[in-house]
Amino acid sequence: MTAKMASSLLKVAGLSRCAWHTLPSVRALRLTVPVAQGVPQSLWKLGRLNHVAIAVPDLEKATALYRDVLGAQVSATVPLPEHGVYTVFVELGNTKLELLHPLGEKSPIAGFLQKNKAGGMHHICIEVDDINAAIVDLKEKKIRLLSPEPRIGAHGKPVMFLHPKDCDGVLVEIEQA
Repeated sequence: MTAKMASSLLKVAGLSRCAWHTLPSVRALRLTVPVAQGVPQSLWKLGRLNHVAIAVPDLEKATALYRDVLGAQVSATVPLPEHGVYTVFVELGNTKLELLHPLGEKSPIAGFLQKNKAGGMHHICIEVDDINAAIVDLKEKKIRLLSPEPRIGAHGKPVMFLHPKDCDGVLVEIEQA
């Protein structure tokens, strides 16, 4: 604690400088006012990591790697034309991997694979308890969203993607828990 902070504490406590030596050490002093007092509680909460998505140039080869070589349980291939992708989910116990492959030439994954020929991590998905409240709050905080409204994702639940330039270079998907 700096001398200036100590002096301010003495003023707040109504004590003079000479009374300082009779007080317990600064480390023993505790404030009873909660740190978050005055900070409004958010109307939504961030939940668990739902999945990490990996764009793959060869979906069958990637599926075989996780199923046959690594011994993971994998889902069937599911086409999601509204998102322009084929998906396969790899179960990991505490989360999932989502293997993504382009569906159609206008697929966002096709563009990603043009820049990253071998594939790679595409996005992370985090669950939220109230996606609509999250969207309102994120807009207020100037986080850009990649669509005007939530869309139904691979799990049949509403999802929204957040612009990677606003999320430290990571494409973040939020999904209704």
